Amino acid sequence: MRHQSAHTTASRPPIVVLCGSTRYWEQLNEANAYETAAGRIVLAPGCNLKQDHPLWADPVQAERLKRVLDDLHLRKIDLADEVLVVNPGGYVGASTSREIAYARSVGKPIRYTHPAPDGEASHG
Repeated sequence: MRHQSAHTTASRPPIVVLCGSTRYWEQLNEANAYETAAGRIVLAPGCNLKQDHPLWADPVQAERLKRVLDDLHLRKIDLADEVLVVNPGGYVGASTSREIAYARSVGKPIRYTHPAPDGEASHG
């Protein structure tokens, strides 16, 4: 008898990964709350390098950590069933654009909290 894998969407809630600039940290947290309340497992940025913290107080350490976090976020996209871009005012910066391109390249559905910017809308 075969047992259904615990990693299929039929046996677990959908997983959504939040992408967006940490300049909108509060909006990322708000999206996390709404997605969680909707019954989704949420993967989100775990560090805000725009806020002071001892882990990234040293500029060399901060640059190294940024590279680690950028790669870690791509792995979160790999784990997710879908991507939610938190883009107040339609803003999508370079890092988020790279994450959107990666998500598309691996076939992840993408939603936006605000209308997608002109260059992004047609890729939906």
